[in-house]
Amino acid sequence: MDARLNFLTDPTAGRAFKHLMSAGRALKESALPAPTQGLVALRVSQINGCAFCVDMHTKDAAAAGETSVRLNLVAAWREATVFTEAERAALALAEEGTRVADAAGGVSDEVWAHAAKHYDDEQLVALVLLVSFMNLANRMNIITRQPAGTYQPGQFH
Repeated sequence: MDARLNFLTDPTAGRAFKHLMSAGRALKESALPAPTQGLVALRVSQINGCAFCVDMHTKDAAAAGETSVRLNLVAAWREATVFTEAERAALALAEEGTRVADAAGGVSDEVWAHAAKHYDDEQLVALVLLVSFMNLANRMNIITRQPAGTYQPGQFH
């Protein structure tokens, strides 16, 4: 499969990506734990069906020390025993924040309250921004059919 557009060679995309990459760095440097960030990015990408992002986030998480068991179970996190309560709260928020059309009301009060029990305001801001950022990246890659499989860990860092 070939991509419909090459974002790396387009001048408009280059200017926009400079800002997007800056936002991505700010999120990586946030108080939200890095393993949680990786799990959330992967789960949002799975829900949206973004093969490029699933490839990238799986490889980056593995390179950062995430186990294959946890990575393989992200799609079935509710039934898996390998995630902390805080990670489960973040994954639930990520799912409802991604499936806004399905959830009808967005993130429910119950899911928000559960996340707020595990994360402070600074971490919640980072979590909300991460879910939103991932949805943007997923949509750009899906619309332009960015192929998966060739990503190298850390390629965009």
